[in-house]
Amino acid sequence: MQTALIKYNLALKDQLINVGDEVKAKDTIVIETTRGILLAKVVSIVGQSKELEKEVKYVRVATDSDITNDKELQEKAKANMEVVDRLIAKNNIDMKPVSCEYTLDGSKIIISFVCEGRVDFRELVKDLAGELKVRIELRQIGIRDQAKSIGCMGICGKECCCKQYLNDFDKVSIKMAKTQNLSLNPTKISGTCGRLMCCLAYENDTYEDLGRNCCKCGARVRTPDGEGSVISNNILKQTCTCKVEKGDDVKYCEYPVSDIKEIKIQKRIE
Repeated sequence: MQTALIKYNLALKDQLINVGDEVKAKDTIVIETTRGILLAKVVSIVGQSKELEKEVKYVRVATDSDITNDKELQEKAKANMEVVDRLIAKNNIDMKPVSCEYTLDGSKIIISFVCEGRVDFRELVKDLAGELKVRIELRQIGIRDQAKSIGCMGICGKECCCKQYLNDFDKVSIKMAKTQNLSLNPTKISGTCGRLMCCLAYENDTYEDLGRNCCKCGARVRTPDGEGSVISNNILKQTCTCKVEKGDDVKYCEYPVSDIKEIKIQKRIE
């Protein structure tokens, strides 16, 4: 046995499972999951790991017949999306279907959807089962998971990170945008999913480390040209723009952070 990193459509992240010694990277394999028998792609063969996915089991390397059958079933599933949309509208349910996928044996169709809250879809399941003549499983996913499942373009012009390679969603906060001196305009710091962009977390640690060398905006500092106050910081360049006043003469200069020193103002104790 060996360990492989695999990916398949219904998994929100790549998973590690034990596979046979005959399996190679980029092979298509048949796996058994809690949702049924599915096809998966082997991303790579890795060393032994303790973090194995317990609910996924390797069955065998997929045959040409398996791959052809799966393609036919998924084309059929795409065509069934029209039925899903129609029956959702008929039942007046506030949910948005994202994808449909058949299990490899064709006995069940799994419908992924997004929804703001909890919904009662028991009647919908009955209608779907009656029209599609298969077992129905409805699977609610989040907005970020929807973007990862579908794939879309980011404002950088490349495919979203979540679709390309992200395995987990890092915690992202508005504080990260502030730390990096980014515009707090939601349209500029939000991804196509409507949530804060995942890439805000990539360089945040670097900005936090470098930011400790800079004085806060408004702080009184001693510069090579006299005392002044900090107007702004360029964290990556490690410079501060200061307002320096000498009598009626006011000038704005940019200094390396190493050339200025904050003036500590002592509080008076009465």
